[in-house]
Amino acid sequence: MGGDAGPQVTVPACLSLLGKHAHLRMLLVGHQDALQSAASHERVEIVHTDEVVAMDDPVEVAMRHKKQSSMRLTIEAVKAGRAQAAVSAGNTGALMAIARYVLKTMDGIERPAIAYPMPNVTGGATTVLDLGANVDCTEHHLLQFAVLGSALDMALKARDNPTVGLLNIGSEAIKGNEMIKRAAELLREAGQKSLINYFGNVEGNDIFKGTTDIVVCDGFVGNVTLKASEGLASMVSNVLKEEFSRNALTKLAAIAAMPVLNAFKKRLDHRRHNGAALLGLRGLVFKSHGSADQLAFECALMKAVDASENQLLQKIQTRVQQASVLF
Repeated sequence: MGGDAGPQVTVPACLSLLGKHAHLRMLLVGHQDALQSAASHERVEIVHTDEVVAMDDPVEVAMRHKKQSSMRLTIEAVKAGRAQAAVSAGNTGALMAIARYVLKTMDGIERPAIAYPMPNVTGGATTVLDLGANVDCTEHHLLQFAVLGSALDMALKARDNPTVGLLNIGSEAIKGNEMIKRAAELLREAGQKSLINYFGNVEGNDIFKGTTDIVVCDGFVGNVTLKASEGLASMVSNVLKEEFSRNALTKLAAIAAMPVLNAFKKRLDHRRHNGAALLGLRGLVFKSHGSADQLAFECALMKAVDASENQLLQKIQTRVQQASVLF
C-alpha cells in the first residue's frame, strides 16, 4: 500500500514476477479493494486490513496507533513464518522501527543497517551501508555494518571474499575524526583475523569507481551520498535530453550515439538496483524506493527472493558469530 503510487505499481510488479517464477507465492497485505486485480491468481493470498501507514506518518503513530497496518501485518507474517521475506515501498522510518520491534535484532548486532547497491563504472554496484537508519554511530557499529555487508554480498552476488572500504575524507590512515580512526583499527583487526576482507579507507568517488565491493559509513553520510548520486544521475539524463533536442545536427548526433547513450543510461538506472536490505534483523526485510515504478519494485521483490533462496539470514548469523569477539 506504500510508495508514491501504491497498488497501481506494486500489484502489477508482483503479478509480473509471479509470471516469471512458477515456484513463488505471495501474500499481498492491504485493503482488499485496492488489491482486487490480483485476488484471482492461484498463488496470491490477500491479507485484508483497513489501516495503512502514510508516507508522512510519524514513527510513533505507526508504532502505537496503527497496530493493524499493512506494514505491521507484513512484518508479523515474516516473524510467524508465513512469509520468507517482506518488501515495502512505504515510510522508511516506520518500516525500520516496526521491523526492529517485531523481529528484533540478531544476537551481537546493536543496530540494524540499511544496505543499498550503488552503480559503479565497472558495470556492477558497490554495496553501501548504512544509508540512514543510524545517524550517530560508534566504531563497533561500523564493524558490524562491515560484517553484515560482507554476508549480503556473499549471498546475493556469490562473492567468496568481498572487499570492505571505510568511507573517509582521504585514503591515508591519519585522516578522519577520532571515531573513524578507531573504526579503522577495528576493521583492520577484523581483516587480520580473516573475519572481513578489509581494504582500508576509501573516498566518496571510490563508491562509483568500484574500488571496493562494500563501503561502510554512518547513516547521515550514507543518506546524503545516496541522495546526491540520485540527483546527479537525474541531472545527467536531463542534460542529455536537452542537448540532443536543440537542433537537427544534435538530433543526428544523438541517433549515432544512441547505443552508447542507452548503455550509459542503463548503467546509471537506479531502478535496476532498487531494493535496500534492512540488515541485522531476525528476518528478511527489503525497502523499495517510494518513487519506484513497476520495473523498480519488481527488482526489489527479486532481491528478497534471492536473499531467501541464498540463505542470507543463515550466512549473516554465521559471520556475526565469528566476529562477535570484536563487537
